[in-house]
Amino acid sequence: MSQTHFRTCHLCEAMCGLAITVHEGQIREIRGDPDDPFSRGHICPKGAAIGELRDDPDRLETPLIRGRDGRLRPATWEEALDLVARRIGQIQVEHGHDAVAIYLGNPTVHNHGALLFSQAFTRTLRTRNRYDANSLDANPRLLACTLLYGDPTALPVPDIDRTDYLLMIGANPAASNGSLLSMGDVKGRLKGIKARGGRFVVVDPRRTETADWATEHVFIRPGSDTAFLMALIHVLFDEKRVRVDVAVAEGVEHVRAAAAPYTPEAVATLTGISAETTRRIATEFASSASAVAYGRVGACLQEYGTVTSWAIDVLNVLTGNFDREGGLLFPEAPIDLGVLARRLSVAGYGRWRSRVRGLPELTGLLPVATLPDEIETPGAGQVRGLVVVAGNPVRSAPNSARFEKAFSSLDFLVCIDPYVGETARLAHVVLPPTDALERPHMAILLQSLAVRNIARYSEAVFPKKPGSKHDWEILAELGDRLGGLRFGHKAVDRIVALATRAGVPLTPERLLDVLLRLGPYGAGFIPFRKGLTLERLKADKHGKDLGPLRPGGRLRRVRHPNHRVQLAPPEILAELERLLGTLETPRDALSLIGRRHVRSNNSWLHNVPSLMKGKDRTALWIHPNDAAARGIATGDTVEITSAVGTVTSRAELTDSIMAGVVSLPHGYGHAIVKDTLRVAGRSDAPNLNALTDARRLDHLSGTAALNGIAVTVTRSASESVTA
Repeated sequence: MSQTHFRTCHLCEAMCGLAITVHEGQIREIRGDPDDPFSRGHICPKGAAIGELRDDPDRLETPLIRGRDGRLRPATWEEALDLVARRIGQIQVEHGHDAVAIYLGNPTVHNHGALLFSQAFTRTLRTRNRYDANSLDANPRLLACTLLYGDPTALPVPDIDRTDYLLMIGANPAASNGSLLSMGDVKGRLKGIKARGGRFVVVDPRRTETADWATEHVFIRPGSDTAFLMALIHVLFDEKRVRVDVAVAEGVEHVRAAAAPYTPEAVATLTGISAETTRRIATEFASSASAVAYGRVGACLQEYGTVTSWAIDVLNVLTGNFDREGGLLFPEAPIDLGVLARRLSVAGYGRWRSRVRGLPELTGLLPVATLPDEIETPGAGQVRGLVVVAGNPVRSAPNSARFEKAFSSLDFLVCIDPYVGETARLAHVVLPPTDALERPHMAILLQSLAVRNIARYSEAVFPKKPGSKHDWEILAELGDRLGGLRFGHKAVDRIVALATRAGVPLTPERLLDVLLRLGPYGAGFIPFRKGLTLERLKADKHGKDLGPLRPGGRLRRVRHPNHRVQLAPPEILAELERLLGTLETPRDALSLIGRRHVRSNNSWLHNVPSLMKGKDRTALWIHPNDAAARGIATGDTVEITSAVGTVTSRAELTDSIMAGVVSLPHGYGHAIVKDTLRVAGRSDAPNLNALTDARRLDHLSGTAALNGIAVTVTRSASESVTA
């Protein structure tokens, strides 16, 4: 008999509702859930392919241990977990707690069990060498919010459903489905702006898939977004269009002074945007009934990523579009991550710095770009052991060759991963978790970034297979072997200890119920009181719509003592002074940027056959003028060389990319794992991060500038293409 399960997709930030029909233990159909109030029946190719992930023959179902012959061999859970705990313990006893590092990959954000228990396990390690995927693409945004609002979890989002003017900088939600912005039915929502008579302007070095939906697309040179935004701010002051309430923000005069040199004419050469266009966009934005600026990965992955993220929000504040319908608003999620982060002492910046390069922590985590430095540099605190949870930094981090070399030198590496990918192939132990459909799901972090206030919990579609373990169970059992999990909150840790002694297992669902009860919509612990509990949320199979975003979040989310937005942090003003010296810097080399595709997600969906079908999407995109100057035609093999490496690719000529700019997708380069990832390994797409440089950073956050890489492109004498 067939049964339909309703489920939130866990593969990206859109949180689309899925209707999964199962017959005799097999998935028969996956479609968008038309009754989901958030995604409204939308589904993308990734969601439709979830069944292929579950059935992938390359998925691991048993732990692997590296034997004396150097090969990974199957092992029992007891053998593997005991070995991991023993080796971590030995390293920390001999060399100190900081000698073991941990890296948390992107999928932990999409998995409430892994998210909650990885935080506790990290505290159990008592190490300062903590890293995560946010430092690859999100920390500039988190740091900008820390400086502006006093809290890295205070992440306002654009009110897409009601705005009259959307200015989008360095974001491509048509491919990503949104980033630090959760909006099911991306296409419908963005096209809705024009449908109701609004304007939608995309500023990007590439005419992206999102730009095809927009009113206007404006090319911009990679890395010049800050200068463009400061020119917009300059025009606001010059034309007396600033309208900010002194009760809302302070530091306006400092911003005015900082913007004074950034005239549209002064930045035109650097940005490639005419002064006339810059002035027009500033005027349109300021004169709209409501307007909002939004930037994402492209805005973050540059040398001034934090300043760019800051300037985007400042533009919203100065035009009176902060904490306002149609502008920038704070979601009110069912679980208040701000409260949780403060209670767990996660919110913070610069409380310690990395040992070798002195890069600052943010939210208790260091920039992963410096991890090889910590592994390779001798001395007290040198990293000798590493735990990787749901990550593939050997492909996702800058300068892949150096990461591979550093990871290969570790005394001990353990990966919690369902595949033997580029990072796990170097591990001493690989611990595979259950498939996502075998565990419940609640996107607790993403619901705090949604364009509507929503709550949804999904039951598991399948029971877990005998002998398998959820990722949170793996972390909990390792934590027990290392002295017990530590959540970092005295009351919570006491409850955990009491429950453990009483034989009551601590599960993610128990934690979720507590967090929901204590949240803004929660029932608390008073019997029969209205409000959210986990059991009540389970009854809403399609999710609970809690209403549109509402103004008033400033007093709740801005954590500075006076609850005012701090527009002029000294760190930002100093960076703007530094940027001034680069406005006339000539840029002769081609500038390399990355790109995404809706059928991909970083480095880990390339083993799904249906997602790898169709036209090749991995060629080097180059403008016809740049190609002609180098004697390159579509289909030619080309060599791309940066300061740290060389890769080869096929060339594809297109006028959708700005002259002087070339583009490769990120997350590829799988030939080395062709035996363990048999579909991904057939791709000859090059590894973008063989070209990126971990020394080139956003100064404030320590995030690697993965875009705007200076490269040369030449036609190859050889016709072979390698990764």
